[in-house]
Amino acid sequence: MATNVKIDKDEKGKTVDESKYRGMIGSLLYLTASRPDILHAVCLCARFQSNPKESHMSAVKRIFRYLKGTIQYGLFYPKNENFSLKGYSDSDYAGNIDDRKSTSGSCQFLGDCLVSWFSKKQNCVSLSTAEAEYISAAFCCTQLLWMKQTLADYKCSFKNVPIFCDNISAINIAQNPVHHNRTKHIEIRHHFLRDCVSKRKIEISFVPSQDQLADIFTKPLTSETFASIRARLGIMHIE
Repeated sequence: MATNVKIDKDEKGKTVDESKYRGMIGSLLYLTASRPDILHAVCLCARFQSNPKESHMSAVKRIFRYLKGTIQYGLFYPKNENFSLKGYSDSDYAGNIDDRKSTSGSCQFLGDCLVSWFSKKQNCVSLSTAEAEYISAAFCCTQLLWMKQTLADYKCSFKNVPIFCDNISAINIAQNPVHHNRTKHIEIRHHFLRDCVSKRKIEISFVPSQDQLADIFTKPLTSETFASIRARLGIMHIE
């Protein structure tokens, strides 16, 4: 998606065929199971299925044009002995123009292989970037805990699974109970992240923004940054 374009309800725009739009979105959502690079753009366009406008249709067609130019791209899983479990968590603070809710993005790796990813608008309005990042890290934590439990059935054990976050304030909230008085307004269900950190199930660590791979699931990026993260996720040209 273009970095300088913000998609909203566009209530004054010209209405397009709703059935056709939903069909296109459905096809793209199916494709996100193997093409995580289009997940954020597809999920963003999927929010306007009830009353789509021409601006929304143009955004969907742009995704199809991108896919046509990268039809040979796919996820590549290299063979190696690195079998560590890790996750990346990020958010786009107040990115939705209509309701100012933030978007959470996360991806999980087994070694160098991308195995899980998601992009989702948060249910509540975050009052700060730290809160948005903290909620996003909690979503990532739930996925990692589920993966740990699933992999335990295959005799794979992991301790202190790292979550990489690029917001120091969110990391401090997760690690330090002194911040309770500043986070009372955050829903209780998100605070289980702090409990997981204290029990050493999860280890939340800082990662520079340029190395935050979950960026691709939260916001439109420049072509150079997008291509760089896409390659690091393991999405490459496959002969």
